[in-house]
Amino acid sequence: MVRVRYKVVVCFNLFIFVKKKMITWDQLSMYVVTGSCWHSDQTTTTTTTTLAEQQSSQSKSIRQILSMDNTGYCNDSFNSIRSSTSDEDMVEIAGSTLDFSNTEDVPPLDRDYGSGDNPGMEEVNGVPKLMDLLDEPVPGVGTYEDFNTIDWVREKSKDRDRHREITSKSKESTWALVNSVCDAFSGWLLMLLIGLMSGALAGGIDISAHWMTDLKEGVCLNGFWFNHEHCCWTSNETTFQERDKCPQWKSWAELIIGATEGPFAYIMNYLMYVCWALLFSFLAVTLVRAFAPYACGSGIPEIKTILSGFIIRGYLGKWTLVIKTITLVLAVSSGLSLGKEGPLVHVACCCGNILCHLFTKYRKNEAKRREVLSAAAAVGVSVAFGAPIGGVLFSLEEVSYYFPLKTLWRSFFAALVAAFTLRSINPFGNSRLVLFYVEFHTPWHLLELIPFILLGIFGGIWGAFFIRANIAWCRRRKTTWLGHYPVLEVLVVTAVTAVVAFPNSYTRTSTSELISELFNDCGLLDSSKLCNYDNANVTKSSNELPDRPAGKDVYTAMWQLSLALVFKMLITVVTFGMKVPSGLFIPSMAVGAIAGRLLGIGMEQLAYYHHDWAIFRGWCSPGADCITPGLYAMVGAAACLGGVTRMTVSLVVIMFELTGGLEYIVPLMAAAMTSKWVADAIGREGIYEAHIRLNGYPFLEAKEEFSHKTLAMDVMRPRRSDLPLSVVTQDGMTVEDVETMITDTTYSGFPVVVSHESQRLVGFVLRRDLTISIDNARQRQDGIVSTSRVFFTEYTPPQPPNSPPPLKLRGIMDLSPFTVTDHTAMDIVVDIFRKLGLRQCLITHNGRLLGIITKKDILKHVAQIANRDPDSILFN
Repeated sequence: MVRVRYKVVVCFNLFIFVKKKMITWDQLSMYVVTGSCWHSDQTTTTTTTTLAEQQSSQSKSIRQILSMDNTGYCNDSFNSIRSSTSDEDMVEIAGSTLDFSNTEDVPPLDRDYGSGDNPGMEEVNGVPKLMDLLDEPVPGVGTYEDFNTIDWVREKSKDRDRHREITSKSKESTWALVNSVCDAFSGWLLMLLIGLMSGALAGGIDISAHWMTDLKEGVCLNGFWFNHEHCCWTSNETTFQERDKCPQWKSWAELIIGATEGPFAYIMNYLMYVCWALLFSFLAVTLVRAFAPYACGSGIPEIKTILSGFIIRGYLGKWTLVIKTITLVLAVSSGLSLGKEGPLVHVACCCGNILCHLFTKYRKNEAKRREVLSAAAAVGVSVAFGAPIGGVLFSLEEVSYYFPLKTLWRSFFAALVAAFTLRSINPFGNSRLVLFYVEFHTPWHLLELIPFILLGIFGGIWGAFFIRANIAWCRRRKTTWLGHYPVLEVLVVTAVTAVVAFPNSYTRTSTSELISELFNDCGLLDSSKLCNYDNANVTKSSNELPDRPAGKDVYTAMWQLSLALVFKMLITVVTFGMKVPSGLFIPSMAVGAIAGRLLGIGMEQLAYYHHDWAIFRGWCSPGADCITPGLYAMVGAAACLGGVTRMTVSLVVIMFELTGGLEYIVPLMAAAMTSKWVADAIGREGIYEAHIRLNGYPFLEAKEEFSHKTLAMDVMRPRRSDLPLSVVTQDGMTVEDVETMITDTTYSGFPVVVSHESQRLVGFVLRRDLTISIDNARQRQDGIVSTSRVFFTEYTPPQPPNSPPPLKLRGIMDLSPFTVTDHTAMDIVVDIFRKLGLRQCLITHNGRLLGIITKKDILKHVAQIANRDPDSILFN
């Protein structure tokens, strides 16, 4: 028998275990930190063994070795700390003196607790070890409740751990390698499925909406499922000038009273138009209200909020997808001043969320799912406008909160698949992907930038006016009796729209057809009133038509367009936000296109009659084709859409993809930037941000700058007049205490501290995880009662004899919560919340917990600084 230094042998064995990958460096470092390896004064008597015999014991449990009897060391160490009176026990930090001699702050990790017989405990070499019920995953732990914000940091950490595990296992077997490859490929497969599903749904919506819109005017005798255009395609009795008239298509007056002309036929068609519009809108609002209340509206404000980390259960569910798809067709067909482009983003995101459940990687991780939803938003714009590149930029600029590079690639791929699917369906019947294909023959001139900028100013002013008027109307809807009768509101607005729209041919037609006609460059064979020019001096063989004097029908069309402009501007204000699916892209573009066409015709006639003016002399000679009114309509549409949504880069790309007018990108850029500058000068918020604020969604806008000089202590809770912060101690509470605290408060989580006296921070635990874990422990572990103590420590302190088994919940605690000091500037705190996606941040002073700042606290503080009601930041 010889005396050897036991701890040196143990440390040597641990290094061998690390070498052979039986334990990790983190486990070794934890053992080293406890001091067990380096205090070699403690000796023990053991049988003389060789190094080979020491190494042969490696099959022992690592946990047993780490918990070997070190009672003498621990007791001596902490007894010396208790009795120490040296100056090293007092550390001065930032003017305050902290006493580290208090043993409550840092309890010993491996103190000898004796060998009491406690149920629910395991003993390893005399040291009781607490049974951790979270060694196996508990269903529900790590998930989030409805109307809560996800923890981006925790979700990304979970995904990194999952990826490391898959990568390490891929080197062990061929099956694990195949599983790793499938995991890497699953993201691309998911993008493929989203593109196919969204493209197919968008094609069906386009075809159905076109057919039902024409159904208000008549029916095809060859087949009621044919729309007006398709019905007359196969007719041999159709002329080019009257290509919309064929014997196979019958108006309702012709079918009911047998007349096509006269006052009775007009009245009959008028009544049928209004009745069909009311029927479609009634079905739409009834289906939304009965089956899927989340299917109403545009969906983009909510999508932005969800992508920022907020959870709205059911908003992207299967019922919402089905009802939104059906009611979108009904709402557009009713003739209301709305579009289907915004809701298509919602439809695509529903497809993405539903398909995420096919893949575990995306089903169990909220952050990964939001990457998919960002790509799905790009798909929605791609199928809405036939603009895949613009869709990706729209998701990046306008919708997404977190957009890594791989999401950019996958968004591009998904938008490509969706555009290919839509092109294969060919819903527009023109074998083109774009919705409004234009082909202008005349290049624009530098001096035309002046009217283009004027259109940008008009778009910015109208955008700001529309946002304020619409928000005021929606707020009135929320706070008055109007909000209690959504069906009546929809029917009244539909009736007014139909009654006023029918007499004017430019408001009777669908908004998409109106925009297409306004974008059109007039030719000799065009039958539109806008193209009724005096062609007396034009030869039939000329490819380019010169500027011509306007005919009588052109001036009539201008008056009708002026009335349509006023009507569209007013009716869109009350339509957007009703309880039916309603998009804003097409109505905004219609307002700008009308204004642009009117200005374009005015410029064209001005150049024709006054070509000798200085502004026209150098580039517009008599008989030349100088001005293209359709180009002005296209620029005006971009200006108004930019004024409402505040988009810039994505807007320009969408417009030239939408029209095929790549040559006119500079006028589009000038109008888009001007409209944004003018609108921002009047009001900083776009329409989607304004609706987010109206609904009280916890969305922290990344575009806004925080320039006020406040500190974290000015915003944190509790305030001086509030109750103390609700905290959980790491080893001093019972199950009853925890449940009482959960019942008496509404907080989403609680800081974990060493003790109420020290307030030394240990971690953070979520309310939902606490509730689920306690309920699960009562079911799985015998003896858990209200008096059972709850521990968040690595090892258990001593338990009195015959006491109920304790409950260890260290596994659900966040050991690295984000903290800042109380003197941190709030602009830094706001940037941290924006860039890391935090849901809460703990405030400390000299290492001790002072308070907490949540995302909602920051939103309330920003609202208070902006002289708004801070209590408006409540989800409604």
